[in-house]
Amino acid sequence: IAYERVGTHDKPLSPEEVIQHAKNLGNIRFDSAICEGATLKDIDEGKVMLFLKKAKKQRGLDIEENSLIEEAMMRLKLLRDEKLTNTAILLFGKNPQHFFLQSEVKCIMFKGTNVTGHMIDMKLIKGDIINQLKKVEDFIFEHIPMAAWIEDWKLQRQEKWMYPPKAIRESLANALAHRDYESTSKVQVRIFDDRIEFWNPGSLPIGWTVETLKQKHESQPRNPLIAKHFFLIKYIEEVGTGTNKIIEWCANWGLPEPEFECTGTSMINTFYNFKYVDDKYLIKLGLNQRQRKVVGYVIENKRITNKELRDLFPTISGETARLNLSGLVKKGILVKHGEKKGAYYSLAYPKNIPNIPNISQESKTLSKKGGAK
Repeated sequence: IAYERVGTHDKPLSPEEVIQHAKNLGNIRFDSAICEGATLKDIDEGKVMLFLKKAKKQRGLDIEENSLIEEAMMRLKLLRDEKLTNTAILLFGKNPQHFFLQSEVKCIMFKGTNVTGHMIDMKLIKGDIINQLKKVEDFIFEHIPMAAWIEDWKLQRQEKWMYPPKAIRESLANALAHRDYESTSKVQVRIFDDRIEFWNPGSLPIGWTVETLKQKHESQPRNPLIAKHFFLIKYIEEVGTGTNKIIEWCANWGLPEPEFECTGTSMINTFYNFKYVDDKYLIKLGLNQRQRKVVGYVIENKRITNKELRDLFPTISGETARLNLSGLVKKGILVKHGEKKGAYYSLAYPKNIPNIPNISQESKTLSKKGGAK
């Protein structure tokens, strides 16, 4: 039995944790292992040449795009002792799923907010993992709406996607580069009315928690050879900033902080939108009762001022009202317009949010003066 020292105690490791330890130490690496049965005939030379051209432009890679395929694969460390690595097939294979059926990506669009709802569309994305990213992106943007609104001070229509495209791409790149390819599970993208989920087979590095992902952390790729090639074409960076950027992009988009969850066998990254808002969700965001009622008021009335907030809560001071509103701005829920007496606050995203059916009746009472308790 193997043990891990935790504080003053020795914790026995499960067989899965022992394997994970070995992988982390570099003793077992799926991506650099030989792909048994694969030959250069299984490689699409056009994909290799296109990769070399892009890597030279993006990162200054010094391998000419017209290099002989065998030489290029050796210099990319994808050919060892005249045998192809698993990464070679995943990146440039003519039919990667012939060797790795689990490398498909499953994309599903559900009606409603849970998996028991009607499945509107489902697609299995095959092919190499470089092109999979673009194909999965296409599926997502075919199924998420574009928000549109008219700003008070502009006479033109404003539009943007429900979720930040950069955060979507980063989540997909992370899933494809860092997944556990020895798992029989597939990467999954699940789109619901109120959120989008990215399911990535695998677990966190030993000693990490989901909170680690939200802080500054070192890069510990599960598949360093795949990660290196994604880095060469700027699909990912090598400094461990991906999850931090996802959080930042969602905040700048006016969305709640994304959730990261580890089930033990999968990592789940979830982006929420404001199409559905209820008290349970607002509590989860850390809003107090007054702030939750303010959100209900803004949903009903489209905007709120400091004075209107004080009218609704006659016992609070102007400073307390300001702190409540600024707190909602910091959480990315409200956005401030104007300054001083002309200032007002509206929902950060989407700007033209209609009546939201899930908001509680308690919150809706704030649409009437004196409705607050």
